[in-house]
This record gives sequence, C-alpha cells and structure tokens, in this order.
Amino acid sequence: MNIPVNTFKLALGEGRPQIGFWLGLANAYCAEICAGAGFDWLLIDSEHAPNDLQTMLAQLQAIAPYPSHPIIRVPIGDATRIKQILDLGVQTLLVLIVETAEQAAEMVRAVRYLLVGIRGVGSALARASRWNRIGDYLHAADEQMCVLVQVETRRGIDNLKAITSVEGVDGVFIGPADLSASLGYRGQSAHADVQRVIQSSISTICASGKAAGILTADESLAKGYLESGCTFVAVGVDATLLANATDRLAAKYKGIASAATRPAYP
Repeated sequence: MNIPVNTFKLALGEGRPQIGFWLGLANAYCAEICAGAGFDWLLIDSEHAPNDLQTMLAQLQAIAPYPSHPIIRVPIGDATRIKQILDLGVQTLLVLIVETAEQAAEMVRAVRYLLVGIRGVGSALARASRWNRIGDYLHAADEQMCVLVQVETRRGIDNLKAITSVEGVDGVFIGPADLSASLGYRGQSAHADVQRVIQSSISTICASGKAAGILTADESLAKGYLESGCTFVAVGVDATLLANATDRLAAKYKGIASAATRPAYP
C-alpha cells in the first residue's frame, strides 16, 4: 500500500487554482454531500464549528471516496493537538492566528517527524499509516504534508514577509473576518481599507512564491482574489447556505415579504 499523494499541495506547487468549500456543520453526512459537489478541497473547521477528533475522523472517512481534498483547520497551534489530527490521516492543515515567522516555523516542525521536526511516532495506531500497512509511511509522510498558516491580525500582516520566508510553509491564508476586526472594521471585511490590506497581502504572498488563499461567499470578491493571484479560495460555507436557503423557503410559504439574508461569511 502506497501513501496517498497530496493532490492539493501538488496543485498549489504548479500554480493551479483550487476552489474550496467550508464545512462547519460537524456532520459526516453533510460532508459527504458536499464532497460529491466537485470542489477541489473541503475544509473541516475545528475553530468555530463543534468538531472534535471523532467528528473530524468521521468527515475524513466520508470525504475519502471522493476527489475533494480534505483540510482541517486546527483550533490551536499546539503540537500535541496537531499530532493527534495528523494521525487521523489528514495531510493538509490550516493553522490559525500565525503572527510571526517563529510561530510559522514551529507549525512546520509540528507536522514533521523527528529529527527534522517534533512529531511523535505512533504510526501503528494511526489511520494515517493505515495502521502500518503503508510500509514506508514514516519516511514518506513529511513530503506529503502541506502547511497553511492563517494570517488574520495587524501584527501578522506586519510580519507577513518574514512569515512567507519560512521554509516548509506552503501557503498563507488571509482571514478576512478577524483581520477586519483587527484593523478596526469589525464585520466589514469588504470595507475599502480592509480590501487594500488584503490585496497588498496577496501581492506579498505571491511575490514570495507561496500560495495565497482566502474565504469569501461574495462572488465578485472571490473572482477578484483569483485574478489577483490567489490559488486556493473557499467560496461558501455549508451552515450559511443552509440557513439562507431555509429562510427563503419559509418566507415563500409563510407569506413573509422577504427573508433577511445573513452576511456572507466572513
């Protein structure tokens, strides 16, 4: 049995845009429905969604038969937590609130085995190695790991050039919601001042040779980010789609003049 090739990392390395979708419902059945839609990648969120190791595992198993590449956003940049998540079999992580090059380097070390990194060896117990049925897993795993760091504060933006210089960081994801709050525009990620910072950041990331990513459900913004050089863009969130669709359906049959549409995340 061979280790799975990280097709998402390969695509980013070749500069091929990857369109993704956010999973926040913490449900394997919903994850499988979305996996059949044809997105290049699906992100399982364990920051704001009620996910634990068991629900993340169930969603990874539900997505596995489909071409969509699973990514997990970890709730905290903690090496022990990351080790457990990697053992579930995920090969791409998004680590939130990275503000310095030192933090980014620690996250790179967390996904690589000793002595290059600090990931502990326990592959016999892990789905990642298919319980050691992938004979060379310990030697092949590091190469297939993809590290995405999330920059979403003013401090992170100030240190962006240094963060992008860290070897082993494959991409930088701009977090518009927290970034707008950090800049003094909470809930206004489309504000002109926020967008100027985002566009400047995308240019910095692309100039470094790293992949730039972002999430927006606004079609015009998503297309603009892709045109600016972003190569991994999430274009929707399962919970928001469901909430808006049910609002519209209820309004249609209950005679409500119009259903309020929730702001497109973020």
